[in-house]
Amino acid sequence: MKESQAVDTTVDLGGISLRNPVLTASGTFGYGTEFAPFLDLRRIGGFVAKSLTLEPRVGNPPPRIAEAPSGMLNAISLENVGVEAFIGEKLPAIPEGVTVIASAFETDIDRYAEVCKRLTGVPRIAGLEINASCPHVKSGGIEFGQDPAVLGQLVRATRQATSLPLLVKLSPNVTHIAEMARVCEGEGASGISLINAVQALEVDPETRRPLLANGLGGLSGPAIRPIALRMVWQASQAVSIPICGIGGIISAADAVKFLLCGATAVQVGTSNYLQPSIAADVADGLVEYAKRHGIPRIRDLVGELEFPSR
Repeated sequence: MKESQAVDTTVDLGGISLRNPVLTASGTFGYGTEFAPFLDLRRIGGFVAKSLTLEPRVGNPPPRIAEAPSGMLNAISLENVGVEAFIGEKLPAIPEGVTVIASAFETDIDRYAEVCKRLTGVPRIAGLEINASCPHVKSGGIEFGQDPAVLGQLVRATRQATSLPLLVKLSPNVTHIAEMARVCEGEGASGISLINAVQALEVDPETRRPLLANGLGGLSGPAIRPIALRMVWQASQAVSIPICGIGGIISAADAVKFLLCGATAVQVGTSNYLQPSIAADVADGLVEYAKRHGIPRIRDLVGELEFPSR
């Protein structure tokens, strides 16, 4: 490819058309408007809004964020304004031309489905992402994404509740991620997002207490990137639906790694806190990488990892 030729950055993420494969991750980018002063949201593929419940939700008491080696621990507990406030107040404030993916979570399957119903048909929402990593109160507190049968019920119910493209954000706190990916594909998911935060604990030796008031939290940032890459690769070998890779992306090189492992698109998360414009820099860097390697289309990188034969 000649240096003067344009790189085709467009990708299709399970029916969601993206101008480039770089999104921002739910929970790290608010409702979009918070980052508007720092970057033009139209420079990236789109963003996944903060997860929504039927009613407004108050999260855990502080301290609920703490530093960790090469990452961050959080136990915010998905605080949000609720689905109706998002539709009526937050969504209209997002600039035109920005691809918006809404995130849904709840504590039981019927409520998940209701959130999806309320978001369906709303202008500006291009797709939904189901956060399957929260505890299911009717299953003794186990995460939806940790039990294949419960996960299947969740995906089936939300698929029936909406006509929008449906991504399922899976928990990394499982033994066999490929099995969970196959469950999602079998129940009609349009794609999967991998990975959510890894359950973790950090301790203050002076107080002899956890750093977070909640005790356990979710570890995110560069510390989990090798885990995320492994899971994306394993899932990509098991399913044909597209994958959105998440976990410690701080550069275009990191994004390329996820694409090579089988991701169609990526989400930038924790690094948004350190550099609010990082997602746009990653998108620009992908173009530079493609030009340097003579690649005419970014999507040609997907699944091109040369994994050692066994």
